[in-house]
Amino acid sequence: MTATETNALVLQGGGALGAYQAGAFTALDEAGFSFDWIAGISIGAINAALICGNPSGKRVAALETFWNRITANLPMSAPFWTPAGRRAFSELAAAEVTMAGAPGFFTPRLPTALWPFGPAPALSIYDTAPLEATLNELVDFEFLNTVGPRLCVGATNVETGNFVYFDSRATRIDARHIMASGALPPGFPPVEIDGRHYWDGGLVSNTPLQYVMEEATGDDPLCVFQVDLFNARGGLPSDVIEVQQRQKDIQYSSRTRLTTDRYRQLHALQAAAERLAAKLPEALKDDPDLALLRRAGPSCPVTLVHLIHRKQGFEGSGKDYEFSRQSMSDHWAAGRGDVTRTLSHKTWKSRRVGADGLRVFDLGTPKDQGATK
Repeated sequence: MTATETNALVLQGGGALGAYQAGAFTALDEAGFSFDWIAGISIGAINAALICGNPSGKRVAALETFWNRITANLPMSAPFWTPAGRRAFSELAAAEVTMAGAPGFFTPRLPTALWPFGPAPALSIYDTAPLEATLNELVDFEFLNTVGPRLCVGATNVETGNFVYFDSRATRIDARHIMASGALPPGFPPVEIDGRHYWDGGLVSNTPLQYVMEEATGDDPLCVFQVDLFNARGGLPSDVIEVQQRQKDIQYSSRTRLTTDRYRQLHALQAAAERLAAKLPEALKDDPDLALLRRAGPSCPVTLVHLIHRKQGFEGSGKDYEFSRQSMSDHWAAGRGDVTRTLSHKTWKSRRVGADGLRVFDLGTPKDQGATK
């Protein structure tokens, strides 16, 4: 980390698993990282707003307040510490959330509101008005739009199906934009902004990495911490609950690896174009086709750090809506642990800031992967 390196934080969607991102941020904050740019989708957008909408000394407190509030219905610890008992507690906690909601986040609509033959049938199972109040309380949107780090949140236009980003460089962000990014149907209702209605950005892409890579400008090195909540890699499921978990992992994480691989290829193409340009006569070096190839990837060197929530033994099929205090604390601790392992790894410590091309680090697992590409 140097004074000239731009630091970006990329936060995937994943509901209750978002506590992992909060824990990761607290460890990065303690390590002295100051982020210039944060992009998020769904729960990642909420965490991003809590960070961007508060001065540096208050960001961790805002995250703690939010996550403690939404897990207040289940503040107790799991009474069973055998693997089977802990998993049963997790499943019961998820079931409780489906019936009662999460404080400061969402509440179930009355059964009559869901009756399809009424005069104004509801468009969702839950009401997210509590989330709007929570965001307006914990996020200083004036600070976010004028002083805070650049914020980008992704959402899906309900009527066109197009993926859109609300970027604080071009749009004045408020609670609606954050809620739109996390409006996953049929649980949550669409959010209206300027006559258009939006659902969760995860319906199209659950990671904002592609947007950050495409929007990166300038020559300063870019360091991206990508905090994912679903792991694309995993073993063969052994029961139906694990099948449901694995389905979510694949569905919501697949574009992460795809985007990473794509930009590795673009960087290789860009490097090949530069080598070709050095061999050409002067008359051909300004050829527009060659210029296009030389702009294939970001103009700056990129370091991409993967921080990926890995499956924990207690998690069930409802891991993304299991808002118990115990599981939140476990996910928070896992995020902190992965950051600590990454930053203390010899490969990370020996990295050279500004090295050409795209370098990918995946060093956060307890079993040392030592992956650098």
